[in-house]
Amino acid sequence: MTASFTTSRRSSRRGGWTAWAFIAPVVIYLLVFYAYPLGRNIELSLRDYTVRSFIDGTAPFVGLENYIKVFASATFAPALLNTALFVGVSILFQFSIGLALAVFFIKNFPLGSTLRALFLVPWLLPLLVSGSVWSWMLNSDSGVVNSFLEAVGIGQINWLTSPHWALVAVLIANIWIGIPFNLVILYSGLQGIPSEVHEAASIDGANGWQTFWRVTFPLLRPVSAITILLGLVYTLKVFDIIWIMTKGGPADSSTTFAIWSYRLGFGSLLPDFSPAAAVGNLLILVALVFGLIYIRTQRRLDVN
Repeated sequence: MTASFTTSRRSSRRGGWTAWAFIAPVVIYLLVFYAYPLGRNIELSLRDYTVRSFIDGTAPFVGLENYIKVFASATFAPALLNTALFVGVSILFQFSIGLALAVFFIKNFPLGSTLRALFLVPWLLPLLVSGSVWSWMLNSDSGVVNSFLEAVGIGQINWLTSPHWALVAVLIANIWIGIPFNLVILYSGLQGIPSEVHEAASIDGANGWQTFWRVTFPLLRPVSAITILLGLVYTLKVFDIIWIMTKGGPADSSTTFAIWSYRLGFGSLLPDFSPAAAVGNLLILVALVFGLIYIRTQRRLDVN
């Protein structure tokens, strides 16, 4: 009896070490690439770091002073508004157009797979290329968009140099880039819905719109939620497109938190590393809040 118990304990202990061996790479990855950078960024925002401080390690602790400085800055209000508009409008159009295309492509037709693959091109291109292409297309003097507008009698629009149009310009580019991602995820979700459900709705007399709104869309809700959440997190940290096209200008008209954080940390000869870290932490906090909302919503759906 004692020998059997000892053997069982050894086997259990060995199984525990085996489990930890499989988990260890993930834990190490999270600690090195997530926990440490996040902790370092928080510590950076609570001290007064300068270029000299990074060399001699003498950055005084200032507490929440950097956050107060950020909130009191004249850039905070426009950056907050631009970030909210940029994220909200981008997700609205990316999801809506992506869903419409997914519903369109779920029906088999000749060359459907080829056309669907072509829609993935904006997603596969490097952001540097996409931003440069849209900068050229929206150029006030030689862009093809203004050439078309002039041809139809609308006239030129200063897309990249007007405070009224700069945010619209980067929104158009970002929406174009994000549609394929939504298309792929939502198309996969539609494929997972049994065809028998739609057949039953058709037998009950539901038309196409009623079937989509009362059957397809509710069944697609879990996939839609994760698509919107991932789109939110991605859009919050968009930097490349805005920087390439407008650099946040003119007059902060297209400055988001991501652009503002970069400009504070690297955009001048006298960088403000600590306020830049504070702005970055605000972005992380927003993403965390929405992530927690998503988890809470999914738990409620699972319970129901």
